[in-house]
Amino acid sequence: MDSKSEGVNAWYKLPFNPNLRDRAKELRKVGNLSEVILWNKLKSKQFLNLDFDRQKIIGHYIVDFYCKNLGVIIEIDGGSHDDKQEYDAERDAYLEGLGLRVVHVLDRDVKNNLVGVLERLESELIG
Repeated sequence: MDSKSEGVNAWYKLPFNPNLRDRAKELRKVGNLSEVILWNKLKSKQFLNLDFDRQKIIGHYIVDFYCKNLGVIIEIDGGSHDDKQEYDAERDAYLEGLGLRVVHVLDRDVKNNLVGVLERLESELIG
């Protein structure tokens, strides 16, 4: 079984840190503007009929969006990521080591070119 199918088929086996539940719940309530904008397009299988979770706990990380159908994580990168390249690279390596794929989109692109972001995601997710 290749890593992509392992990520898709074994989504329920992903590591989970229960100590992050409250933080993930808080992040879902607050949400920054670009997350809310993108979530309004991804939720309820509106985007390509794919099922996304928001603020999903995987291991010791909380990811912005997770699609268990494809084993894909979507991360919105904005100003808060400017000084965290090393952390982001470490997190991406960990998640990819689980057989997941991480796709990064820019906060400003979600706010200023949502159609372009969705087109790029469609192209990257289903080819």
